[in-house]
Amino acid sequence: MTSPEQDPTMAVPVCYRHPDRETWLSCSRCGRPVCGQCVIQAPVGQRCPECVAREGRQQNLRASTGSQTGLSGATVTKLLIAIAVIAYLGGLLVPGLDRWLFVRLAQGNELVARGEWWRMFTVVALHGGITHLLFNMWALYVLGPQIERAGGRLGYLTMFFGAVGAGGAAAYLLGGPGDVLVGASGGIFGVFGVWLIWSFHRRHTAYGRAMFAQFAGLLAINAALPLLIPNISWQGHLGGLLAGLIVGQTWETIKGEGAGKLRAIPGLVMAVLAVLAVSLV
Repeated sequence: MTSPEQDPTMAVPVCYRHPDRETWLSCSRCGRPVCGQCVIQAPVGQRCPECVAREGRQQNLRASTGSQTGLSGATVTKLLIAIAVIAYLGGLLVPGLDRWLFVRLAQGNELVARGEWWRMFTVVALHGGITHLLFNMWALYVLGPQIERAGGRLGYLTMFFGAVGAGGAAAYLLGGPGDVLVGASGGIFGVFGVWLIWSFHRRHTAYGRAMFAQFAGLLAINAALPLLIPNISWQGHLGGLLAGLIVGQTWETIKGEGAGKLRAIPGLVMAVLAVLAVSLV
């Protein structure tokens, strides 16, 4: 059987030790796909058995930090994190830059109504505080690389911004005319949606059931946050989640030669529909 490294068009990689098992998990050090039975959890990311053996006893691995390995090969995820972190730090360090970025990049529904639809996408560079930034970047760090490796860079990029756009459109259509939004939460919930679909389709396995329950619980907690914490756009979260679910479900049907390029289409469609939705209302 052809390995994922040899055939990047496979819809879902297979474990390098168990070719009959599909998986979206991958070793955060070497990048090889591993199934739930083979994966070994590390303080940050996860490892395959061979990397654990090379690094020594497993308890020594757990004591190490491994702070950068989770992003190995995840170029788009690195770029998204870098944009958000640089914009936030720049706003703190450069006088007046935070206001300048906010005025030009934030999604103000009144401005979107005037035709500035692109603001629904530029919000990914802005965050409302350190807690907002850290939560979103943590979610990207933990969940983004696996989706990027499985879906391909272009598919992952269009999925993320399609979810961002869908979240922005939902916040515009279901929110107030004076609402102003910042953050990449729409894209983060798109990532949640793709993972939820993947685990749902594999719920007949013990690992799939565990993952589905975990993500269902995580979504339930995040759905309750707007009821407890003010100024959280539940509309944006909902729009991003729905886009992720749609893209994830579509990815499940895309297989074979050319799948890598075809997986870019659903996210692109979500982005275009988001723009049309706010432009035609």
